[in-house]
Amino acid sequence: MTIRYLHTMVRVLKLDDTIAFFKLLGLKETRRWENNAGRFTLVFMAPPGQENCPVELTYNWDGDGALPSDSRHFGHLAYSVDNIYEICQKLQDNGIIIHRPPRDGRMAFVRSPDNISIELLQNGDALKPAEPWLSMENTGHW
Repeated sequence: MTIRYLHTMVRVLKLDDTIAFFKLLGLKETRRWENNAGRFTLVFMAPPGQENCPVELTYNWDGDGALPSDSRHFGHLAYSVDNIYEICQKLQDNGIIIHRPPRDGRMAFVRSPDNISIELLQNGDALKPAEPWLSMENTGHW
């Protein structure tokens, strides 16, 4: 039996805000499908050169009030980054809360506008611990 990874799907309530968030992370929209009969939009986003590993953002036009307000019954998405301090600073400069700062130079957690937990991991060895991240406390949950 052969199995192949296709994508991770998450439901979103604020499609434009969520697309903007993933663009801040460096992902690009790879395809979009709007289904008039089903009244939903699917937007696939992936890091450049990794289009075969997208996140699928599912937006239901009539709302999604029946969804849980927080975890959506899944853990998190994880992305490796070349410089965890730079991406966290970029996100913070754009109003994104760093829920678990990269105090160790290796790992951080943020949440999308739809409360999707995103783990950011430093490529290779951890960076040398540095301020302001070193003394920054956790905010909320991740």
